[in-house]
Amino acid sequence: MKETNKSAEHKVSAYIHIPFCEHICYYCDFNKVFLEGQPVDEYVEMLLKEMAIMMECRPVNELETLYVGGGTPTSLAAKQLDRLLSGAREILPFNEGKEFTVEANPGDLTREKLQVMKNYGVNRLSMGVQTFDNRLLKKIGRKHTAEDVYETMRFLEAENFSNVSIDLIYALPGQTLEGYLDTLERALALDLPHYSLYSLILENKTMFMNWVRQGRLQLPDQETETRMFEETIAAMEKHQRRQYEISNFGLAGHESQHNLMYWNNDHYFGFGAGASGYLDHTRYRNKGPIQHYLRPLREGELPVLEREELSRKNQIEEEMFLGLRKKVGIEKQHFLQRYGQSIESLYQSVLDELVAEELLVNEEDRVYLTKKGTFLGNNVFERFLLDKDLVND
Repeated sequence: MKETNKSAEHKVSAYIHIPFCEHICYYCDFNKVFLEGQPVDEYVEMLLKEMAIMMECRPVNELETLYVGGGTPTSLAAKQLDRLLSGAREILPFNEGKEFTVEANPGDLTREKLQVMKNYGVNRLSMGVQTFDNRLLKKIGRKHTAEDVYETMRFLEAENFSNVSIDLIYALPGQTLEGYLDTLERALALDLPHYSLYSLILENKTMFMNWVRQGRLQLPDQETETRMFEETIAAMEKHQRRQYEISNFGLAGHESQHNLMYWNNDHYFGFGAGASGYLDHTRYRNKGPIQHYLRPLREGELPVLEREELSRKNQIEEEMFLGLRKKVGIEKQHFLQRYGQSIESLYQSVLDELVAEELLVNEEDRVYLTKKGTFLGNNVFERFLLDKDLVND
């Protein structure tokens, strides 16, 4: 059965990846390289070429959101940043006023770079702060200090740039509950409209994972990590920052539209080395190493490494996994319109079990996680793997 409503398929956003970093953090597994000695200027030109080719192959009327991430976009020189943003605005159908986010590192962001961003319509910054404990910042391989954060905030205020989000990580090696609460308090004292808070995830091929395997790193226990999450939710509620997704909190009207696009299972372009995209029910990933990414583009070809066409079963499972991360959950009418089948026709027994276990609320118009379910999200999500026979093609 075909979709009866294509509106979700018409919404397309774009992610632009800048893989360069002046310093590699010990926990990071994103596609990144040391900035020094890299062909940064050529990378920017080829990135713009990729956008131009893609817009010819897969034109869209308008992008919903635009997000420049990394790596460290602010590791680019002001002139390089200017070239990237001016080129992107020329090539991509992006209208002024839509959400346009750039990731920034405290200490890397200068007034000149901020001015460049403002010139091209950047209206939101996402800053990787991680913690306000200088000892921990050093321990996790960050090159900024808490003082750099305050200094950056001061000049953002002077430049009247207030739409700022910061990322924090909890359950860091050697982090105590008291230490984390101090970071949380200091973050909230900045009175920002948005906060993203993630527990540390040990990823393969990171220095942290190697050190844990060697017994060189001690992480907080599960009970402490849970307490940190509980305290986060309580503190954010107290400061009117609404938890609208498991790890994200914001003032009303300041939710990240770009991230909501992922959780709504909408479509997006992924531009840049190692970037991923999702278009026409196909997920794709670009080649990661810089030279492997540049080579096909020099010949006028897209640098795609792999494509995976999602079956209807895959699409529905992803809709459930992603949608249930949102506090409002999944609207049943939207699901029916998008997939031509009701949630109950596919998942009635699972819904009943999860409600009985007090992990899920099943209302007439939507399903969403309980507070208990929020803490056990991954256990809930895996229950929504489908029996293939239930899905209409």
